[in-house]
Amino acid sequence: MNTMLWAVLPYLSLVVLIGGTVWRHRYDRFGWTTRSSQLYESRLLRVGSPLFHYGLLFVVAGHVVGLLVPQSWTNAVGVGEHAYHVAATALGLAAAAATIAGIVLLIRRRRTTGPVFLATTRNDKLMYLFLAGTILAGTAATLWNTVGPHEHNYRETISPWFRSLSYLRPRTELMARAPITYQVHVVLAMLLFALFPFTRLVHAFSAPVGYLFRPYVVYRSRDARPPGAGEPRPGWEPVDR
Repeated sequence: MNTMLWAVLPYLSLVVLIGGTVWRHRYDRFGWTTRSSQLYESRLLRVGSPLFHYGLLFVVAGHVVGLLVPQSWTNAVGVGEHAYHVAATALGLAAAAATIAGIVLLIRRRRTTGPVFLATTRNDKLMYLFLAGTILAGTAATLWNTVGPHEHNYRETISPWFRSLSYLRPRTELMARAPITYQVHVVLAMLLFALFPFTRLVHAFSAPVGYLFRPYVVYRSRDARPPGAGEPRPGWEPVDR
C-alpha cells in the first residue's frame, strides 16, 4: 500500500495532469474557460472570488516554500525550526481561512442562485468536493500539528519525500511515518491534480500573468480639427447664423 500511495500514485497523477491538459488544449479549446456566471449574480462573487483566489495563491506559495526549500537552508540563514514553524503556521492558517471563506461563499452562491445552480454540472460538483476536501484536510493537519499532543516536523518527512520524487527514487518510508492527517491531505491533493485538466480549474494555466509585465497602453483623444486651426479656446464657440 505504501508503494502504491507514495511511489505510484504521484507519478500517475502527474501523467494524467500533463496528458489531460495537452488533450484539453488540443481538442477542447472552446471549453477552456471558467464558464463565468457573473451575469447572474455578482454580490457574493465580488467578495468570494478574491478571497478564494488570493487565499489560494498564498497557500500555494507556502507549499512551494515548505516542500522545496530544505530545512538546512533556512537554518543556514538563521531561521530556526521554531521561528519557521510559528511563521508558517500563522501565515498558513490566515491564507487557509481566506480560502475557506471564499469557497464557502462561492458554493453558497452556486447553490442559492437559481441560474447559477442550473448551470452547475456534475463535473463542477465533483471538482468542488475534491477542492474543498483537500483544503479542509490541509487545514485540519495544520491545526492538529499545532494544538495536538505530538508536533510533527513535516520538513523531515513529507518535504524530503516530495523532493525524492524528482530524481525518481521516492522515499516511501518517510511518508509512512507522517501522521494520517497529512497523508489524507496528500492523497486528496494528488487526486485533485489528476482531476484538474478536466474541470474549470484548468483556466489557472491561462492566468493573464503577461499583463503584469506588458507595456502600458497610451490612450490619446482623436483631434478632428484641420491643420492650422490653432488650439481650441475655452468656453462656448461662436455659431454662424
